[in-house]
Parts: sequence; C-alpha cells; structure tokens
Amino acid sequence: MLKIRALVPVLMLAAGFLPTLAPAAETVRIDGSSTVYPISEAVAEEFQKAKRGKIRVTVGISGTGGGFKKFCRGETDISDASRPITEKEMKICAEAGIKYVELPVAFDALTVVINPRNTWVKELKVGEMKTMWEPAAQGKVERWSQVNPAWPSAPMKLFGPGADSGTFEYFTEATVGKAKSSRGDFTASEDDNVLVQGVSRDVNALGYFGLAYYVENKDKLKAAPIVNPKTGKAVLPSVESVMDGSYQPLARPIFIYVSDKAMARPEVKEFIEFYLQQATALVKEVGYVPLSPAHYQQAARNFAAKKYGTGFGGHAEVGVKIEELLARESKL
Repeated sequence: MLKIRALVPVLMLAAGFLPTLAPAAETVRIDGSSTVYPISEAVAEEFQKAKRGKIRVTVGISGTGGGFKKFCRGETDISDASRPITEKEMKICAEAGIKYVELPVAFDALTVVINPRNTWVKELKVGEMKTMWEPAAQGKVERWSQVNPAWPSAPMKLFGPGADSGTFEYFTEATVGKAKSSRGDFTASEDDNVLVQGVSRDVNALGYFGLAYYVENKDKLKAAPIVNPKTGKAVLPSVESVMDGSYQPLARPIFIYVSDKAMARPEVKEFIEFYLQQATALVKEVGYVPLSPAHYQQAARNFAAKKYGTGFGGHAEVGVKIEELLARESKL
C-alpha cells in the first residue's frame, strides 16, 4: 500500500497531470516576553481562524530581552515586551535602521507566589522583598527568619525569571530600586511554567511572574498579598486591585512593538488592527487586565499614524498611567 501511494505522484507527472499547489500562507512572526505570550497566542489563534489559514502567525518565547535582540536584527515583525524598550536596545534598532510603534496592550499584576502549605507569609512588604532579592542577600539571606524574625528558620528557595525577562527587570526596579539588581543564587527560567512547578513542589519556595500564570495555576499556588507602601494595606493581585490602583508597586503595563518594515505588509497591519479590536475580550480570557476602550482606540490611532518610538525614552518607570504614555512624544 505504501509503495502504491509513493508511486501516485510519479505516475501523475508522467501522464502530464500537475497537481495544483495551494499558495503559501503569509507569515507574521512574533517573539519575546513569556508574560505577553498568552495574549499574543490567543489573538493569533483567533486571527488565524478568521483568516481560514491564509495568514500564519508564529509566537515564540525568548523573554523580553531575547525578543528585542531578534526584533532589532529584523528577524521578527512584532516583539512582545513586559517592560519598555531600553536605551541600549533603542540604539541597536536605530543602527539597524528599524523603527517601531510601541503599543500597550494590557495591565499585568506581577504576582509573588508561595506554596499553598506556607502558613507564615500573611503579607509581603517591599522592604522584605528587597531583603530577599537584593544583591547583598546572595549567600547570606538563606532562611525565612532572616527576612522576618516571626517566620521559621527554614531554608528559603527562590524562583524567578531569567535576566532576559522584562518581568525580572520590572520586579527588581520596583522592589530593590534598580533594574536587574538582584542576587544570582536563585532558580531562574524564561519559562514561567518551570517556576510554577518549582514553587508548587516545595513548601519553602517563593517565586514571581505574571498574573495569568498564577490564575492558570491557582490550585497549585498561593498569591502573597503585597503591602501598598502608600496606604499600608496588604492587597492581593486581581483585575479589580489593578483597575482601582491599589495593587502597587507591582502593577504594570505590558506591550507589543511593531517594526516599520512589517507595518508596510498588509497581513501585519491587519493582524495589529485585529489585536487591538479583540484585546479587551482576549486579555480577560487569559487572566490579565484589559486597558479601557479609549486606550485601545488611542493605541489604534497611534498605529495608523505611524507614531514611531517609545514614550519612555529608554528608561523604565513604576506607576506610569496609560493615557499619559499614549499621549507622550515618542523617541527613537
């Protein structure tokens, strides 16, 4: 049977019958943040269904930094980012002649997770997180009691994103006070599912990642309430606490960046328009917090007007308001 099937194309060609080949699908290439991945993947699935396979969308996870490396080399059309593009990345893109539009697509509540059997962490202060994660803690702060004397003298196992992650950069900026300033003796991975597994299996573990991965794994993990430095109240991460501004300082906007060369292609333009139109429903579906309809409309106007550059100027900010960001003058 296998031999007969193998001979069919040969016989068809010999008889002068040439099969009609379907045209190759146009491809939209996305890579970058594991935090933004669930949103882009959900949009990609719906878009491909709507286009009935005429346009293919690939979504990779290289981390925000890894994604920008590919983006600035012209290897991808869209870069998922859980923090703004840095000054160094801006320079690399500029040298390669790549312009881009910065589009916020959702809010994330960066979530600190502990094992469900952890009975001692009732809340976490920013100062306690700094004690755990600052560079000076490496090889020294290794027990829970060293962070808070009321906690047990048990070994503390830390899990977090790798150095290429925008989540790593934002968390260190918000807790330690300087981006990428962190102890190095923790289990790091760009794959948030690895972090989920690590914390869920060890009563002494603590880790952090985007809200969607916590929502997806609520049965295996417990979220630690974070004490808002301004109000002194401990707040759990949720859609409501992000929207009302009480979950601070770990609420943040997350982004996609689209290159100018990619925007010139109809399939990329159509995909981005679809992304911004469908974002409200799909962002909620995967466990993040959507922007307001007015924010998405302004982002769509910025995209249509080809508003190239970033509103951050290469430096991350904690607590930025979306309407202010979208209205800022952009820099390349």
